[in-house]
Amino acid sequence: MQPDYLFTSERLGFRPWQAADVQTMYEQVNSDPEVMRYFPAVQTRVQTQNLYERMEAQYLKTGYCYFVTEILDSGEFIGMIGMMDIDFAAPFTPSTDIGWRLAKKAWGMGYATEGASRVLQWAEENTKLDKIVADCPVVNKPSERVMQKIGMRKGGEFTNPLLPASPHLQQCVWYEKKLR
Repeated sequence: MQPDYLFTSERLGFRPWQAADVQTMYEQVNSDPEVMRYFPAVQTRVQTQNLYERMEAQYLKTGYCYFVTEILDSGEFIGMIGMMDIDFAAPFTPSTDIGWRLAKKAWGMGYATEGASRVLQWAEENTKLDKIVADCPVVNKPSERVMQKIGMRKGGEFTNPLLPASPHLQQCVWYEKKLR
């Protein structure tokens, strides 16, 4: 039985989180040092549970979150792609961020670009947001390339106040895309 997706792209399905996704996200994504190399550290099972709770609260409040993302043909979980409201101190906040975090098995197949493009389209059609932003550490060139591929415009660089213990990640770049 195929899940009820909120929306789909050519190859991907997007849905809200379920409690069972926590363990899969932890095992396939958050505990993998390669996947988490542009984060301060891998995440624990408890941190992944907290992520789930934030996604659930965001979805209930706004109708969006970093959606669980699956391959349509197989229903296979590959991670998350979606949107989240952010308000840490930065030149572009408060705003709504588009983001992605995919399991290593899903890399190099264009899923991040395809999924993020579809999320932007969905946001334009289903929200009243005027713009979407994205940010990543300057060293995270793969994510920055996705931002460029989906038509976002570079806004600038900033020092991320959430990363003082990770100086190699603290210098970040941000992009934006106007929806209206």
